[in-house]
Amino acid sequence: MNYKIRVICRVVCVALAIFLPASAVGQEDGSHKIDKRTAKKILREENPAFFKSEESVRIGDQLLLWQRATGGWPKNEDMVSPMSDELKSKVAADKNRQDDSTTDNDATTLQMTYLARLYKATGQQRFRKAFQAGLEYLLSGQYDNGGWPQFWPGMHGYQSHITYNDDAMVNTMILLRDVALGKSPFDSDLCDDSLKERLIESFNKGVECILATQIVVDGQPTVWCQQHDRVSLLPAKARSYELPSYCSQESAAIVKLLMEIPKPDERIVKAVDGAMKWFGENRIKCVRHKRENIEGKWIVSLEENPMDDTPVWARYYDLEDCQPFVCDRDGIPRRHLEEIGEERRTGYSWYNDRPSYLFPIYEEWKLNLK
Repeated sequence: MNYKIRVICRVVCVALAIFLPASAVGQEDGSHKIDKRTAKKILREENPAFFKSEESVRIGDQLLLWQRATGGWPKNEDMVSPMSDELKSKVAADKNRQDDSTTDNDATTLQMTYLARLYKATGQQRFRKAFQAGLEYLLSGQYDNGGWPQFWPGMHGYQSHITYNDDAMVNTMILLRDVALGKSPFDSDLCDDSLKERLIESFNKGVECILATQIVVDGQPTVWCQQHDRVSLLPAKARSYELPSYCSQESAAIVKLLMEIPKPDERIVKAVDGAMKWFGENRIKCVRHKRENIEGKWIVSLEENPMDDTPVWARYYDLEDCQPFVCDRDGIPRRHLEEIGEERRTGYSWYNDRPSYLFPIYEEWKLNLK
């Protein structure tokens, strides 16, 4: 397909997603016409042509409405659909909330990346100012040990843990790094050299935290938990079914980040080698993780399949025997999916193949170290 045609098609698709009648997408509230997943997809738009449109500016201005006084954004909100006056008033009333700004579920980093693209396309200073407020928010949340919680400044319970879950800390570090290096879409005058120096310092502190929290067994580095205690740095519990454990999914993103560091020192090399060894030793073969929607009902299972040697990993492995487990809301770890209730069995990602893509990258990375 011709490039110009692709551009036009994508812009039209965005417009249709936003302006279809509420009934067409199963929503009755006129202020929210699309589902949150579609809204998030629109915020990930990369086409320069879209950011020249009035529609992109309208969405950008709504992101400014949703941005809290902290500089961050809340999660799981449709910030794309046209807002009713009632909703605008409600969002404005929440402007000074301190307890819902977060990097969980891509919040804040997603909005900032959209605003960076929009500022690059339009040069309108209000988008640059909002982006810079977002940077200050991210910098303000970093602990002295280099880690980030998932909510701040207001937080409670497990929200204060150093959070790798859903790649919250990794997403933050990638954004700070890319802004400092001027990588697209951050290759405009979003910030000056002094701020870029702060971003690099923050990124480096984050790396130190990653190295300090890696789980070490008998002197050998392994992987990470989804979250670590901000004081002891030990694996920590979050929600009732998110127990202290070796966690494959989030660890894969951490390892990829470490391999992207130029001229890694011996500690980083050892950390990556240890994690890759752990991935190799704990892959599960000859099984198939199936997730199917049958007549509107999700069916999730893990089935033996001797003909399939494509590896998968459990999301969690216990810290005592390094055995895969799943968990229900009762907080009791179990070995098999069928032992937990349907709500958690189908509503959480218990198995993944994310570490698979690391192995070819790792081989090339090792060759480049020589």
